[in-house]
Amino acid sequence: LACLVALGAASMAAEPRPIKIVAFGDSLTAGYELPATAAFPAVLEKRLRTDGYAVEIANAGVSGDTTAGGLARVDWSVPDGVDLVIVELGANDMLRGAPPAEAARALAEILKRMQARKIAVVLAGMRSIANWGEAYASEFQAIYPDLASRFGVPLYPFFLQGVDVDRALTLTDGMHPNAAGVEKIVAGFAPFLEAALTERFGARAKIAN
Repeated sequence: LACLVALGAASMAAEPRPIKIVAFGDSLTAGYELPATAAFPAVLEKRLRTDGYAVEIANAGVSGDTTAGGLARVDWSVPDGVDLVIVELGANDMLRGAPPAEAARALAEILKRMQARKIAVVLAGMRSIANWGEAYASEFQAIYPDLASRFGVPLYPFFLQGVDVDRALTLTDGMHPNAAGVEKIVAGFAPFLEAALTERFGARAKIAN
């Protein structure tokens, strides 16, 4: 019995505490019209654990959320004990043609609050639709690299990379990813996040073999 207890204790000691991640965003994170298991946070967690990373990813996506909406709820959406937040916001600001400067201010405050709480952040960028013209698109798309540089956080340049141009990867609205689209997003995003986890948490991020 003593041997079994010792073996069990050794096994528990070998398993690191999972890195607690919150995917904080809008409908692209929430998994609009998808089952929870097909939403971005669940698919990303499965991929990272398959790759040997000890993570738990909570879905804090709210459909329709703007950067201002995210700022209003960030303190309670990201509870104590969280290690890292994926910030994916701005698409709804852009779709409404909201001034990019307002989105930039809200995102900056979200990053500021997370860093004040010693929570790591990775930032997911967004592109503008063509409707608002080149000047708007240029100003909007500059938000993300500017903030990444200012706050020293890793930037994934475009969250919908490869999905926005393939209607087979979106729902009938042509904007939200379907299940295959989420898989495509995760295929691009996972290596980026794994590199960020390794840099920030080192060996703690890996599941013991």
